[in-house]
Amino acid sequence: QVHLVESGGGLVQAGGSLRLSCAASGRTASSNAMGWFRQAAGKERDFVAAINWRGGPTYYADSVKGRFTISRDNAKNTVYLQMNSLTPEDTAVYYCAAADEPYWQPEITSKDLRSWGQGTQVTVSA
Repeated sequence: QVHLVESGGGLVQAGGSLRLSCAASGRTASSNAMGWFRQAAGKERDFVAAINWRGGPTYYADSVKGRFTISRDNAKNTVYLQMNSLTPEDTAVYYCAAADEPYWQPEITSKDLRSWGQGTQVTVSA
């Protein structure tokens, strides 16, 4: 099984930046595609970004494209989400998830994934 731990969330003013980290462990940690999702209070958990563990391509939600960048360091078994130009609409709990396959499928939704981190809170003030 894959164990995931997110970190890097916090409070930031609009226009600021944060970098989230997702540390993975387990026998398949280095070969699983990874995704980031977020869930605002009272709303559903939505896709943010994804990356194939062994290489590209990457995928982004339209709402974050051009502002967020997903990357990974396989030597550290860690996936990152660099978030720039943050707005209050980005406020949410951010979760990382591991896919069952090494390559991300664009049709994947949060309901299709079984391995999740505990989440990290991102709050953007106006």
